Amino acid sequence: MYTRTPRLEIYPARIEENARAVIGMVHAHGAQVACVSKVLRAHPAVLQAFVNAGADMIGDSRIQNLARVKENQPGIPTLLLRLPALGQAADTVAYADYSLNSSLEALKQLSDAAIAAGSVHKAILMVDVGDLREGVWPDRVVPLVKEAARLTGIELVGLGANLACYGGVIPSVENMQTLISARDACRKETGLALELLSGGNSSALPLLASGEMPKEINHFRIGEAIILGRNVLDRSPWSGTRQDTVRVVAEIIELEVKPSIPIGETGQDAFGNEPEFEDRGLRKRALLNLGRQDVVIEGLEPVDPGIIILGGSSDHLVLDVSDAHTTLRLGDEVAFYPGYGATLAAATSDYVEKVVITE
Repeated sequence: MYTRTPRLEIYPARIEENARAVIGMVHAHGAQVACVSKVLRAHPAVLQAFVNAGADMIGDSRIQNLARVKENQPGIPTLLLRLPALGQAADTVAYADYSLNSSLEALKQLSDAAIAAGSVHKAILMVDVGDLREGVWPDRVVPLVKEAARLTGIELVGLGANLACYGGVIPSVENMQTLISARDACRKETGLALELLSGGNSSALPLLASGEMPKEINHFRIGEAIILGRNVLDRSPWSGTRQDTVRVVAEIIELEVKPSIPIGETGQDAFGNEPEFEDRGLRKRALLNLGRQDVVIEGLEPVDPGIIILGGSSDHLVLDVSDAHTTLRLGDEVAFYPGYGATLAAATSDYVEKVVITE
């Protein structure tokens, strides 16, 4: 039994099972999958699960994580998902075989860095098809591609789009056709093949599963649907996957029967909020060694459905355990299934132990 808490338990065999299901569906469409490792910080066990499941490449938003990929899985291509900062051109070329881009200035920096390194860097130009995060507006794509085609240190291999991350725009036949049309116009003007059309992230899977995803879209960047087994449009379980791939575990450091409502005049809490309380009378309350510095507490789901999360502070999580399905004592552990934000925070926190559970 693992006694150190708080901890993030990672179940790589279950993640591999999810990856096989998702990759199999995408490959059946004739497309490639860049498995996204960022939510678990490119943990070596997760990288191995991706490779075992048949990932075509591994994508991440952080250069440091891509360096970890190169160290642990040097044979698989890497993709930098966040647009490279101008000052990161040399590191991008060193650790990313591909990168997503939206400016000629960044492409020039990457070209110069690649020439200095004696290599050629592969670039995907992002097109904003409506979500309003990264990407060139469609009517400005052709002029940028014509300029980028003159750079000798990069190979412009395709176009891409991102949806549902900022504006919540759902992938559709229409916005995918915008990407296809942009590629066709660039091909006509420049003669570049632009073979890759990266049609988005996990949010694209419902359109793919419906059979309506255009065949021209031949590359996807998939993270949450694999790691957590979720349909990111509504967080429902994704068909053929499991949702028990990671757990957050913390220890009970206080167990007391207390009133449901604070006694005395109240103001803001430590985070500037004005909390509201429901009067449920005297309840058994557990205090855990887990807080907002470790995890997004709103993204936690107790494994025991009888436990209620009441709130938390920087260092503590407060639970109502009156209806817990087991009798809890001081020092007992309580487990949670984390959502995406909670997983990301726990994986990033130095205060949360990372433990691989083999089955």
